[in-house]
Amino acid sequence: MRSLKWLGALALVGPLALAGWLWLSLLSPWTYDRPDHLPPVQEGPHRVFVYGTLTHAPVRWLVYGRVGDPEPAVLTGFERTGLDLSPSPGARVEGLLLRVEAEELARLDRYERLGIRYERVRQTLVDGRKAWVYRRLPTEGDEGTAE
Repeated sequence: MRSLKWLGALALVGPLALAGWLWLSLLSPWTYDRPDHLPPVQEGPHRVFVYGTLTHAPVRWLVYGRVGDPEPAVLTGFERTGLDLSPSPGARVEGLLLRVEAEELARLDRYERLGIRYERVRQTLVDGRKAWVYRRLPTEGDEGTAE
């Protein structure tokens, strides 16, 4: 009987904790301030190449409010290293190409903690189209390259 109460409490608290974490990380006004040195987001549309969590439709819906119509895309000259891309001649990373408007790009910037955790850089995809790609900022101790 005691374990049944714990399961019931977990079934109630678990989703509430997840919802609270999602709100804090995606919507809360307290968890991210866009750094002042970053230029404002230009009016869209924008192309964004994603290769990690944003390849999953539910994550895109939570982050910028819609699933979108992503296309398969490939970025060459890089390899995926954990949650980042590392330069690697001859390598390729498969992902998705998203088309987003300025407000959605700002929400993606927030999700990626632009200027704090990631930078957004222009890269050319294998098909010749240019797209924004989020790259991890160097951390203290790195030798000046994003890893």
